[in-house]
Amino acid sequence: MLRANAHHGAIPGFKRNLLLREFIPSPGCSIQTMSRAGLDFNVFGEAYFRRNRNAFGQVLEMDHLPAINMRVKVGGGFVMLLPDGKKVEFEEDEVEHVLNYDVEQDIYGVPDYLGGMQALLLNEAATLFRRRYYSNGAHAGYIFYTNDPNLSEDDEEKLKEQISASKGVGNFRSMFVNIPGGAEKAIQIIPVGDFQAKDELEKVKNITRNDVIAAWRMNPALAGIIPENSAGFGDIEKIDRVYTSNEIRPICQLFNQLNDTLRDDRRFTWKTPKETVDSTTSGA
Repeated sequence: MLRANAHHGAIPGFKRNLLLREFIPSPGCSIQTMSRAGLDFNVFGEAYFRRNRNAFGQVLEMDHLPAINMRVKVGGGFVMLLPDGKKVEFEEDEVEHVLNYDVEQDIYGVPDYLGGMQALLLNEAATLFRRRYYSNGAHAGYIFYTNDPNLSEDDEEKLKEQISASKGVGNFRSMFVNIPGGAEKAIQIIPVGDFQAKDELEKVKNITRNDVIAAWRMNPALAGIIPENSAGFGDIEKIDRVYTSNEIRPICQLFNQLNDTLRDDRRFTWKTPKETVDSTTSGA
């Protein structure tokens, strides 16, 4: 469901980018490795690394292992599932497993956004319904009612043809009807279904969007949402600093467990808050 909604698909990549902004690579962990692991952590709530050792057993480098393919073995160790149905097994000490703690189990990490899945599915369903509504050409949400003796059978057949022709590409056409001597209300359009009025697509989309970004603990100003008032969301640089401090740096601390395993001269570091502010200001 990662691509079921524009915000749900974009936010994990954005949070990964913020993580990389804080990251200072080292020979033990490259920026490519942290980029992939950071995206895994945001999507799955966990990331896996393979410890590469030298002849003395020292860990010199971490390689990324895709979380979507990794499984924890019963009794210890890990297994990576391959596309051809084969498996690659790892011993317990070969893999570094960074996970977001879950109160119900400690085997796999769990992402925090799961509480927003129903809102995500409703948002997707509303979009798909509206798209199919336009694509299938069945927009005749009304009854075309006639009750006039002056309407000939030929005119009636022509009206049926015009209504049928309104389906598909080029729909929503206007129709002109002239009945000489026809009585008042000889022709009436009786609505029976109005998607815009009944289902209120915009309201559904906005409410579910807000639920999705709330599940991600994402600030609206950083989520690409257009403010609905003239004041906007406030100082974007302050919002960025607070969000980075409260949301991104704690994730950085979780990844520090890799440094507990890497040899001292192969460890990576993170930027200090001042360095982050300086780099952001200079970039602006």
